[in-house]
Amino acid sequence: MTEASHITIWHNPDCGTSRNTLALIRNAGIEPTIVEYLKAPPTREEIVSAVAAAGLTVREAIRQKDTPYAELGLDDPTLSDEQLLDAMLAHPILINRPFVFTTWGVRLSRPSEVVLDILPLPQKGPFAKEDGEAVIGADGQRVH
Repeated sequence: MTEASHITIWHNPDCGTSRNTLALIRNAGIEPTIVEYLKAPPTREEIVSAVAAAGLTVREAIRQKDTPYAELGLDDPTLSDEQLLDAMLAHPILINRPFVFTTWGVRLSRPSEVVLDILPLPQKGPFAKEDGEAVIGADGQRVH
């Protein structure tokens, strides 16, 4: 197996950032393992491992927008990581996305171009996000 074959994305096809991240992976000529985490939620251990590997706190890995975050009172700063994880397990939509796992590292790819830091292969051509923002130029290099 090559390094490229070890890429996994926790994906939500309804999320533009997740779709853009997946498209950037594919623009490098890689077909990752796609885990639709809302249909096949990760375990507590997988969430804890992903958050730690990405260098985040549990709170940083929670999605607030378009979730029951506020209704569940998750903005309470006294809540423990265990309580936050319990909420993420009960409501997988609270898991921020997309998490991407490669042999070069793990990232919460927000914005989507963060994934470029851990891809083992270069981009094969130009790429623009769904909103038209150019990310990769015609030379295959990142647009800054």
